[in-house]
Order: sequence, then C-alpha cells, then structure tokens
Amino acid sequence: MYIAINGFGRMGRLIHTAAEHGGLTVTAVIDPVSDDPRVSAREITRETLNGAEVVIDFSLPAAALDTMRACAACGVSIVVGTTGWYDQMDQARSIIEDAQVGCIWSGNFSLGVNLLFALVRQAAGIMTQFPEYDCMVHEYHHRNKADSPSGTASMIGSLLIDGLDHKDRMVTEALDHPIGSDELHVSSTRGGSIPGTHTITFDSDVDTIEITHRARNREGFALGAVKAAGWIGKRRGFFTIDDMMADMLGGR
Repeated sequence: MYIAINGFGRMGRLIHTAAEHGGLTVTAVIDPVSDDPRVSAREITRETLNGAEVVIDFSLPAAALDTMRACAACGVSIVVGTTGWYDQMDQARSIIEDAQVGCIWSGNFSLGVNLLFALVRQAAGIMTQFPEYDCMVHEYHHRNKADSPSGTASMIGSLLIDGLDHKDRMVTEALDHPIGSDELHVSSTRGGSIPGTHTITFDSDVDTIEITHRARNREGFALGAVKAAGWIGKRRGFFTIDDMMADMLGGR
C-alpha cells in the first residue's frame, strides 16, 4: 500500500518508521513548517500525494476539516489521529460521504488500548450481575501531561457507566466525602516519565479483580494507525476505530 503522512511531528515520525517496517511505501510527507529533510511538500494536492492511496493525519485540530476536504478532493481515504475537532463531526462525515472516500478516526489508535476497551465492555456485562463488586478506575501518566483524567480513562469510565447497572455517574475530582454506591471514581496520578497506565478494579469484601494496560512507549499508537490505513484502504464511508476492532474481532 502507498500512504502519505500529513503532519511530521513526533507521531508523524513514528508512523514513518512503522509504515516502512510494515512494508508500506511512504510516497509523501507533508508538513507546512517542519524542516525535516523527509518532508516533501507543504500542502495536500493530487500532485504532492504522489500516488498515495491513504493519508495518515496527525496534524493540528484547526486544520482537520481542511485536511479532510483536501483528501476528499483528491479521492484519497484518510486516517485521522488528530484530536480536538470532534465538535465538527457532522461536517466531517458529510465531507467524506459526499466524496465517497473512506475515513477512520480515533483519539487513540493503540491496538492494546482498543483491546482493553473490548475487555472492559465484556467485563462490565459480566460484573453488572455481581453488584457486591465495587468498581473504580485509576490511571498514571508522566508529569508533563496536561489533562486529568486522561481521555482514555474517561472512555473507560463511560464504557463502565454504560455496562454496569449500579453505576450512574463518573466522579473525577478529589473526594472529600464517601463515594456513593452509584458513583464510579476515576482517579489520576501524575509523575515521572510513565507513558500511560490504566487499571480497572472490581473489589469485594473477599477478593479483587484487576484489568491493567501499561503502555511502554508511543509506538503502539503509530502501529495502530498504520494498521488502520490498511483497513480503510478499500472501504468507503465514515468509520471509527470501534468499527475496525469489531471487524478484526469477528463482530461484523
């Protein structure tokens, strides 16, 4: 498969390496400001894509819709790992569907994290039958991470709220009172250089069950984005990572 990379920051460089190791051909690297010698163009056009079948985009939120429009105008599908544009979801869907190209987007392309989400869904379906097990979520990230809780932790919390009949509300702030039985506490720790650790705990009076995902580095995000490029290549329509995972896990 022939791909182009739009946005050549840290993730773009990791994707370049992952694509080459995965046997994909990078036909173009596009970035408006980077001075990396591998950058071949400043904007997306049919000529600068140089035969790419899919664009992998990890650029800036403000440019997300313009990037989709440019890819759509070229008849090229896109993997969108850029975040922060989700309030424009309806416009994005229209751009992709009107052009009859493919788009897959996610705030987290890590295969491990998305497998964790699948496990959390299954666990919630099982554990809702056993309300004697209380549930909580805790995550660790490096000291420079700006948000708390992480987006991944919030997604885990939402999955648990959806799947556990006895949990109705997520609580992410520090508690100065006993937690309610209908509340799910999602807590955070910041320090060191931890790429990301998320633990879901089911605790009863007699034992504890835990599910943990520990990221070792950011390469998992790049590998997932490259796999998504292969998945979206021949498809048309507007998809999320959940669609890809369901297909890979035999759900559709």
